[in-house]
Amino acid sequence: MVLVRTTPPRPVDVPAIFPELAPLARSAMRLHPRPGSPSVRDSSVGGPLLWPAGEPWPHCEDAHLHVDSGFRQSPTEVRLNRRLQSRLRPDERASAFTPEEAALKKRNEARLAERLDAGPPWPAECPVPMLPVAQLYRHDVPLLRPPGQADLLQILWCPYDHDPDYKPATALFWRAAAEVGDILDAPPEPYEADYPGYVPEPCVLAPEAITEYPDSLDLSPELQLTLDDWNRWQAAGADVDDSYADYPREFYSIHLATAPGWKVGGWPPWGRTDPYRRYCAVCEAQMVPLLTIASWEWDGGEGRSWAPQEDQAAALSDSHYPGPNPSQPTRVEVGSTDNMQIYICPTSPEHPHTDLIQ
Repeated sequence: MVLVRTTPPRPVDVPAIFPELAPLARSAMRLHPRPGSPSVRDSSVGGPLLWPAGEPWPHCEDAHLHVDSGFRQSPTEVRLNRRLQSRLRPDERASAFTPEEAALKKRNEARLAERLDAGPPWPAECPVPMLPVAQLYRHDVPLLRPPGQADLLQILWCPYDHDPDYKPATALFWRAAAEVGDILDAPPEPYEADYPGYVPEPCVLAPEAITEYPDSLDLSPELQLTLDDWNRWQAAGADVDDSYADYPREFYSIHLATAPGWKVGGWPPWGRTDPYRRYCAVCEAQMVPLLTIASWEWDGGEGRSWAPQEDQAAALSDSHYPGPNPSQPTRVEVGSTDNMQIYICPTSPEHPHTDLIQ
């Protein structure tokens, strides 16, 4: 069965009311990750990678020293606890693990015990094996523009905060899937993660092509004033609630500009800072958004208008139990429930990428 997710039509046709914005339209693809069991041949978030057996697994070379923040769990333990919690309602006690889960937990505890026998300060292994974040095949996400004969993008990160921005360090790989022979069966995993939100839950994808317009912060002062003109909205017959009369630009930002959630391409969402241009360290070209790694697929307020039609009932539900929050299928959280944006060079995607928390 093919997973399908469909963004509801936007309440306003942007170029019909503001033809000045039509040239600024950009294509994007919402990935719509949903919990599942992807294989190495699938596009996924947090799933297994099509990684050649003879190629070294990526490791983070930074020095990592454990800081006792009250959280000390391996990726295996994070996922096991999520499975347990997904079977519970708020008024239930923790049920037992299945025999298979109990055996996995026992093996994980033995592995961690060997490490802790060394005593404090429990330095993390260095270098640290990185965790898969996303794997995207071009046939699923045609918006990708890989270099050369590549048709597959793989992104990993180190599940530790790194100075100076307190975010995971990321690694990006392009490859040609047909050139991969023997596949690495059991990639190494780090002993622990700084935060459970740095351990993505395996998800299958339902890519959907959409059109985006710039965040209002990306617009010129003249275009911002145009969006602020309530008479312009009324003259065009836009179906906008009068509560936005004093701040019509807010309606644009919430419902019309950039889609929330995991996506490829499109316009970047701003908020934590004003627009911050990124430039290639090799050729100085202005970099463009490649992937948005989102903490939420939609927010619990007016942003629910972006919830796919197939998820509207879940989005409107007051209770998220049993199971995880439907608007956070990947269980990823970056920053203060923000987004991590991966940027690449538009002229040479193989040039070093960069990332930004927003």
